[in-house]
Amino acid sequence: MNPYKRLLGVLVFFGVLLAVFQFTGLRGHFNLTFLRDAFLAHKLGGVLIFVAMFSLGNLIQIPGSVFLAAAVLALGRVWGGVVTYIAAVMSCAITFLIIRFMGGDALLQLKSRWAQRILSHLHAQPIRSITLLRTVFQTQPAVNAALAMSGVKFRGYLIGTLLGLPLPIALYCIFFDLLANLLHLR
Repeated sequence: MNPYKRLLGVLVFFGVLLAVFQFTGLRGHFNLTFLRDAFLAHKLGGVLIFVAMFSLGNLIQIPGSVFLAAAVLALGRVWGGVVTYIAAVMSCAITFLIIRFMGGDALLQLKSRWAQRILSHLHAQPIRSITLLRTVFQTQPAVNAALAMSGVKFRGYLIGTLLGLPLPIALYCIFFDLLANLLHLR
């Protein structure tokens, strides 16, 4: 299939998904209070809701920091970080599989020298490249989509994600815990 048609299909998917969540009001549930209350009301169920919402949120462009802040407020710095790490990895994996299914390796098939040069660096050292991308950009949906359509193998993607997320999540946990203490949010 034409890579441009695949890219367009992925963009339409994101647009329709975002529109559905926006117009039905479901996007309004992706906020700090709702997520924190879900944790406090149901510990195990709250974690499952959290993972599901993190995955959906990633697809509809909700920043991962909203989920991390909710987890830290509800569960504390350590457990909030652990649950967020698990949810972030699962969210990235789910996003990868959905976008790879729809978009294939469309970016790899583009005839652009610029794209080919970037992707050659990614393919030369996929784990190292993805680890660096995760450390800097964490779970950014655009990065997830680009990596899914880059032709990189899922194994390298997953290992890079597992290695790249702990440091930024730990730093954000410390920041949100400090902020919650300063603002007396607990």
